[in-house]
Amino acid sequence: MSHPEHRRRVRIAARALIEIAFILFLFYANLLMGEFTRGNGAGKSLLAALYDVITVRNFAVGLSSAILGFAFFEYLRKKL
Repeated sequence: MSHPEHRRRVRIAARALIEIAFILFLFYANLLMGEFTRGNGAGKSLLAALYDVITVRNFAVGLSSAILGFAFFEYLRKKL
């Protein structure tokens, strides 16, 4: 039988992973929409747009923003 503290930590880690992944999804969805709404996006294929959007730099910015966003909202949850 699992220890309650262990289950609590797993639940918190799972929630953090899900929230960070969701923020990353929104970040990349926004970048992808920007690729198609720019003037040079007319006629651009989805693969070409993904190639332009999915970079190490964008991932670093998105991941750091997602972690900071999660930490901020976790702080607000505990304060309210």
